[in-house]
Amino acid sequence: MTNLGSAFRLAAGTLTVWPAGAVGDLDTTVARNAMLLGPVAVLPLALAAGAGAWIFDALGAPDLVTGLAAVSVLALGTRALHLDGLADTADGLGSGWDRDKALAVMRRGDIGPMGVVALVIVIGLQVAAFGELARDIRGAVGLAVVICCSRAALAVVCLRGIPAARPQGLGEAVARSVPPFAAAIVWALVLAAMAAVTFVVDGFWLTGVVATMLALVATALLLRRCVVRLGGVTGDVMGACVEVACTALALGSVLQWPS
Repeated sequence: MTNLGSAFRLAAGTLTVWPAGAVGDLDTTVARNAMLLGPVAVLPLALAAGAGAWIFDALGAPDLVTGLAAVSVLALGTRALHLDGLADTADGLGSGWDRDKALAVMRRGDIGPMGVVALVIVIGLQVAAFGELARDIRGAVGLAVVICCSRAALAVVCLRGIPAARPQGLGEAVARSVPPFAAAIVWALVLAAMAAVTFVVDGFWLTGVVATMLALVATALLLRRCVVRLGGVTGDVMGACVEVACTALALGSVLQWPS
């Protein structure tokens, strides 16, 4: 139980602004459990984002304003760390330099043109998709589920066999900590949750299945590119994969798939 409590505090402290307390010794078990508990640790923030979107929608705000409200809650509730990771990862991957210089670009505090473009695209897609999804109370709950499920990307990023890109930082602390069967269980739960919520929202459970597959493929493709280009994962890569998974899940939930 001590390890589980430390893992939850690590997950909550890493993924949200909520005060989580001291983690204690960070070993492989704590790191693994923290990455697997990501969807649970972010639940209060996801509910806050869904509630914010629902309130704006109930007040008659346009869908884009509703979506922007939800994105704003997420940015504030995460210190925008995932968005920062997305921007840094885009700058590193698009730098055109060798691995070491690309990692140096990612460590800098500024943001380059590739990072700006990545943020504009991802935030724009999230605003539009969130606003479309949260048109009533059921959709707002669906949005909260999407946000929670997107944190399952961490189980993929931290799979055994995927190294850290550098010997320090969050990537090194949690890399290679998640066994494949545990990641498979997490994503099976994501699939079930997404199928259930899309059935409740629009009566078509297959929408959730397609959205889950879209998110998993998008996360895997970005992760593969980062491993090839950077030699492994970093905390920035983790944040980028979370944002990509969240965007894919939200888009997949609102697109009209053939029945």
